[in-house]
Formats: sequence, C-alpha cells, structure tokens
Amino acid sequence: MKLYIDPGTGSMLFAIFVGIIGALNYLLKGWIVKLKFLITGGKAVDTNQNKIPFIIFADHKRYWVNFYPVIQELSKRGFDTVYMTCSPDDPGLKCDLPHFKAEFIGEGNKAFAKLNFINATLLLATTPGLDVYQWKRSKNVSHYMHMLHASCEVVGYRMFGIDYYDSIMISGDYQLRDLRYIENLRNLPHKDARMVGIPYMDEMVKRKEALPKVTNETPVILLAPSWGPSSVLCKFGAKAINGLLKTGYKVIIRPHPQSYTADKAVIDKLKKQFPNSAQLQWNNDNDNLEVLNKADIMVSDFSGVVFDFSLVFDKPIIYVDSDWDMSPYDIWWLDHECWTMTAYPRIGAKLTMDNIDHIDDLVKDCLTNPKYVTGRQQVRDETWQHRGEASVRAADFIIEKYKEVTSKSRREKVNQ
Repeated sequence: MKLYIDPGTGSMLFAIFVGIIGALNYLLKGWIVKLKFLITGGKAVDTNQNKIPFIIFADHKRYWVNFYPVIQELSKRGFDTVYMTCSPDDPGLKCDLPHFKAEFIGEGNKAFAKLNFINATLLLATTPGLDVYQWKRSKNVSHYMHMLHASCEVVGYRMFGIDYYDSIMISGDYQLRDLRYIENLRNLPHKDARMVGIPYMDEMVKRKEALPKVTNETPVILLAPSWGPSSVLCKFGAKAINGLLKTGYKVIIRPHPQSYTADKAVIDKLKKQFPNSAQLQWNNDNDNLEVLNKADIMVSDFSGVVFDFSLVFDKPIIYVDSDWDMSPYDIWWLDHECWTMTAYPRIGAKLTMDNIDHIDDLVKDCLTNPKYVTGRQQVRDETWQHRGEASVRAADFIIEKYKEVTSKSRREKVNQ
C-alpha cells in the first residue's frame, strides 16, 4: 500500500525539514565564525566575503524571455548577474553574455532547499509564494525583488503571493493601487514599487518588426486557450471548434503546454475529432511569435497571451465567459473590480453559452468594429507604461537598489 501525502501536508513537512536544516546550518556557521575569530587572533571576520551580489531565479525556462532583455542591459553596464534556473534545458544556460553566469540548481524542492540558504545581496524572481510555502526567505539575502511575468494583476497570484518581497517592478497605475490596498489591508510594510514597463513585450515588438508582414486572403483565427476546467477547450470543446470552422476562416488551435498533461483526455479526443486539414491546424511550436503574427483574431480565456496578442500585435480577441473561482487568489480581497475584468470587454467580445452558436458573427464584429481599436489603445496605455524603455528602467532600479542595500550594510558594520 502506497503512502499518500496531500500537498498541504507535504509543504508543512518540507518547511519543518528546512527549519531543522536551517537551524543546524546557522549553528555550524556560528561555530566556523568563532573558530576563524580565534585563529586570526581575535580579529573581526567578514562573513559576507562569499556573498553573491545579484541573483536572478527562474522556476521555469519559460521565464527566460522575461529576464533576458534586462540581463542584456545589465551586461552592457558591466553588472554581474548569476542566473539560477529549475529547468535543465533553460536557454539561459547557453547564454554567453559577459558578466553573466547561469547554473541549473535542480527542480522543485531541491531548488528551494538551495535558495533557502543562499547568500546574496539582491535576488530577483517572477516566482510568487516567497516565505509562504516551500520557498523561504534566506537570512543571508539582503533584499528580494519581484518582476511580474506578464501584463497582469499584482493580485492575480494565489493568496499572499508577493506579500514578503521587498520591492516590485510594475507597469501600470492599477497595479500600484491594488498593491497598496492589499498591503494596508494586511498591515504590511509598503514595498518599493518602481514603474518600469514590460521588458519582454518591448523585446517582442522588436522581434515582430523583424518578421515579414502577413496579409491573409482568408482571415486566420487562433484558438489559444489556457488550461483547466474553465478553459475554452474544456468548457466549450467541439462546439467552439465547429463554430469557428463554420465561419469558413482558417483555424489554428494552440493549446497551452500544460493542457497536454492536465487536460490530456480532452485534447486527445478533440485532436482525433478534428485532425489537421486544409482549414484547421494544431500548433505546438516552442515559440509563439510566428503564429501570433499570422493570426487575425484570437479566441482565448484568461490567459496572459491575450494581452501579448492584442497589445503587441494590435489585433482583436474573443474571450470565454469563465466561472473562475477567485477565492484562492488575492483578487478576492479587493473591494473593487479587478482591472483585467474591465480590460477584456474593451479589446474583444465575450463568448457565452448563449451566443456560441453565432460565434461567426462575433468574429466578424471584432474584425471590423472600430471600438476595439480604441479599446486596445486605452488598455495598452493603462498596463504598458514606458514602452520601449523597460529594460533600461529595470536595470536602473536593480543597480540603484544594489547600491542602496550595500551602502546600508556598510553603515551598519561601522556602527557595530
């Protein structure tokens, strides 16, 4: 009989284990410092001599696109970066920029076990849940900085997702509003929030401009949902695909990579029912840039790729009417409607059970109605400030924060 441990209990046991290891580690370091003190004849010992100045942590290779533009800018300035990833095939491991070093630190708890005792001045990550589950704040890290991985909500993470970071990079005023609301609600100290923009979107614009312009004789619809029970493929399935095919337009279906695991039975059934043809194509390219460039309209749900498509490529969307359960997320705590819910109706039409039989009319309206052009510009201005400047601003913030933290550390040593 196999022993089953639920995720919550597993997290608790891991936290206890890490706590024990941490205590032992602290005692061992204390003994080492005392021994060095005796060996050096009572002279002060610098315990920060092995401190890594700046670390970027990526819990998955897909976040390399978020970090790479900032790493490039830091490299130009001669600022050293150590990149730690949980993916053995992360593109960052092959990056040969000067002042840059990358290493694979293991997957899952193995990575967190290393991070929980890491010795660094500044650590930047997109990963939520710091000091909530397995990933604990290391006593030897002076400052934790968060970067949002998309044009999204700061309250879109599971509860307490960014509560224990020290600073955060943001791209819109609504993010600062919601951040301060949650901080005040929970009596948390205000993080240093810097408006930098969205580095990977700026980079996507450059890459898009290098692609050949596509003019389709027949409009191309990209069905690119998220995954899980509320996603388009799980909620509407064959009905949605049949509706799109009835338009006579070409259809590309690009499931979320996680769908091939979490929704495997659904995907397998739909691929068998709707095989590749002259009108329909299934797509799973590693890079989505070319398929986004090729499509004229996207059908999706609450996935970050919606804003990539709509704001970078300036094209309309159709979004699913989702019954998303907000209770596990920080959004649940807001006393006002979250920004995403106000943005979607301005950049596209809502797909519901009541209008799915007329999805062809929705597609035609979205492609021709000028209100969506105006809406995209409004949404772009709200969530993507400082367009084209994000990498420079992010690098400025990192270097500024590093100098601030190290200067404070020096002052504290003098006062000891």
